[in-house]
Amino acid sequence: MTLTASVRRPAGKPIGGTDTGIGVSTGTEIGAGTPPDGRTGRARDADGLAVASFVLGLVGLLVMNILLGPAAVVMAVIALARSTSRRGRAFLGLALGIADLVVLALLVTGNGTVSWNFAG
Repeated sequence: MTLTASVRRPAGKPIGGTDTGIGVSTGTEIGAGTPPDGRTGRARDADGLAVASFVLGLVGLLVMNILLGPAAVVMAVIALARSTSRRGRAFLGLALGIADLVVLALLVTGNGTVSWNFAG
């Protein structure tokens, strides 16, 4: 009894492991599943959360601080928990979110409303 095995090369892989450059994909191009900087999707999401918390905290100082302040705080905490590479931006988002809540507290205690009043 004789056993024979046939080895089939995967589609797109050149024989011998070298790239001939003639329409053969090695799987390392941009968009082939791994980002060019080698980071995972979770790390990129954490960086996005850090930037979003910073922006929401900054905008929340001027408008809708009742919504944007807590959102900035939550996003910053999640980004820090996922160990973002933009820790400074996450800490700024956290500080600005807390500042939004402080401004909200001052507005409520100052004139009894949750709105800006420049008329005096």
